[in-house]
Amino acid sequence: MTVARILAEKGGSVVTVAPHRTIDEAIHLLAEKRIGALVVGDAQGRVIGILSERDVMRALATEGAAALDRPVSHYMTEKVVTCTRRTTIEDVMETMTNGRFRHLPVVEEGHLVGVVSIGDVVARRIAAVEAEHQAMRDYITMA
Repeated sequence: MTVARILAEKGGSVVTVAPHRTIDEAIHLLAEKRIGALVVGDAQGRVIGILSERDVMRALATEGAAALDRPVSHYMTEKVVTCTRRTTIEDVMETMTNGRFRHLPVVEEGHLVGVVSIGDVVARRIAAVEAEHQAMRDYITMA
């Protein structure tokens, strides 16, 4: 299974934030959308960073309430690891595990086309394993 299949099932909609927005605005957007990360994008649709709940917690731990008025660009992760639609689920799991992050923007030809989360990957992997188990049960029953 590839990222393309996940995006086909869940859609390619991505919640983004501009780098000049404040951490306070970002927190409200995270809460409103019930998500764990925001892709930070420029006017041309390119990924320039990612802001996760973890980044927000570090900002608050370091600067306290003063962090809320600072721009997202100050706390975002700038070196964003991405994948493409052709990336396999196994490669996504390995990338997330090795990088210790839970969100992976999907980028093609320099533009954001979606995002996959660890929840997306785990749900699809569980469904695949259950289908394999059912196929084995069916095979055994028919034998």
